Amino acid sequence: MAPVSSGQVRRRGRGSKRADSRARSAEDWWWDSLAPRGSGYHLLQADSMLLVLPDLEPTRARAHRRAPRRAPRPLARGPTAAAKPKAKPRPEPSADQGPDYGWGDRIPLEVLVYIFGLLVAAHGPMPFLSRAARVCRRWHEATSHPALWHTVTLSPMLVGRASKGNLKAEKKLLASLEWLIPNRFSQLQRLTLIHWKSQVHPVLELVSKFCPRLTFLKLSDCHNVTADTLVMLAKACSELHSLDLHHSMVESTAVVNFLEEAGSRMRKLWLTYSSQTTAILGALLGSCCPQLQVLEVSTGMNCNSTPLQLPVEALQKGCPRLQVLRLLNLIWLPKPCGRGVPQGPGFPNLEELCLAGSSCNFVSNEVLGRLLHCSPKLRLLDLRGCARITPSGLCDLPCQELEQLYLGLYGISEGLTLAKKGSPLLTQKWYHTLRELDFSGQGFSEKDLEQALAVFSGTSGGLHPALCSLNLRGTRVTPSTVSSVISSCPGLLYLNLESCRCLPRGLKRAYRGLEEVQWCLEQLLTSPLSST
Repeated sequence: MAPVSSGQVRRRGRGSKRADSRARSAEDWWWDSLAPRGSGYHLLQADSMLLVLPDLEPTRARAHRRAPRRAPRPLARGPTAAAKPKAKPRPEPSADQGPDYGWGDRIPLEVLVYIFGLLVAAHGPMPFLSRAARVCRRWHEATSHPALWHTVTLSPMLVGRASKGNLKAEKKLLASLEWLIPNRFSQLQRLTLIHWKSQVHPVLELVSKFCPRLTFLKLSDCHNVTADTLVMLAKACSELHSLDLHHSMVESTAVVNFLEEAGSRMRKLWLTYSSQTTAILGALLGSCCPQLQVLEVSTGMNCNSTPLQLPVEALQKGCPRLQVLRLLNLIWLPKPCGRGVPQGPGFPNLEELCLAGSSCNFVSNEVLGRLLHCSPKLRLLDLRGCARITPSGLCDLPCQELEQLYLGLYGISEGLTLAKKGSPLLTQKWYHTLRELDFSGQGFSEKDLEQALAVFSGTSGGLHPALCSLNLRGTRVTPSTVSSVISSCPGLLYLNLESCRCLPRGLKRAYRGLEEVQWCLEQLLTSPLSST
């Protein structure tokens, strides 16, 4: 191709009048954008080649293209020449101009963090903080404060039953956590992992590196939790004192190794009963966790029919500071103590004991005495399903300020010989502190229930009873007894009268709230059965 001179470039750049009248195509615009005006270069396309030539046109020839400079203002003369012109005041936005969209930038950062903290406490940090960070730079700075990320729940999105889809969702969330944990979780205290099947170790490895203040860890429906993972976490997080392994597949060796490493500071432990629970309880009986305060063992989705044999006295020695003991829906047998063996040290700090189950168990007055013979601080006693417990056995307990007593029998009272007397012993002992009482399914007679509930109407000193929840489902309570207890307990907010054979039809249901309970009282007072 022959060389092209600058004159040819200028003639080509001018173009004909016919070409100027046409609309410029997208291709012509793209070429001109490569060499804007004033750059000193011209572009020429010929035979599929691009030539960039320097602009040889003299500067004077292009002078007419420049915009003329603005003429200088004449200097003012006289005494006002030295005075500067006053700036006009900025008009304040009025109501007619619409809302002020800059209010978010004027809020102090501390106030924003405090407001966001209230929302996080009510609904959790996700997804609120991730959405608020996109509003503006001010909000992004506030949401980045590590104090807002002290409690986090992480769960990958479930994709049906496909294991490959769930694995892909876990890896996608893990990729986000690789940035989020180092930059946001420096003050993380409570972490919950739900439905993690294969990526538990990488997540906990990141937590062990960047979350030294972790105190609580919950693994719900998590698999592949190895001993190395838990031991690594116990060594890195020196403040970790609570572990919840409900419904997770964790080997007993992993839990035992973790307790051996962090047992001296453990305060709370939640377990799901399985064939490997015995080994974990063995570590507790060996004084592995002397500071333990909360111990809960419950069945999983598939109930285990194998009874759990628990040595009560050994547990009292291994966990002397226990405050909460829950053995939920378990079939357990206390290990019998030999003749002449003295009683154990008991649980002097125990405040809550839950032995509730859906089937008949082997808890008797003798077993309950072995557990609570030295527990004067007991506040909650849940014995639902324990049909062998009698009022006389409960009356012998040393606790004097019981607040919640649950003795309901739900569907297991058929074929059992239930006590028909003794309920007044319970209300006379704890009427001044009882807030919740459950007699559901008990076989107490009408007269016995009348005497028991009449205790709440005979309070002295003008003080009203503290009773706020009463469950009489399936009992022989009469209308006059119910109306009397409602009138005597103005703070009663829950009343269950389902399947009460002595009550008129239309009133055998559960009442929730003060208005419904008072409506029940009005109906009972006007019904013909209550007058008789």
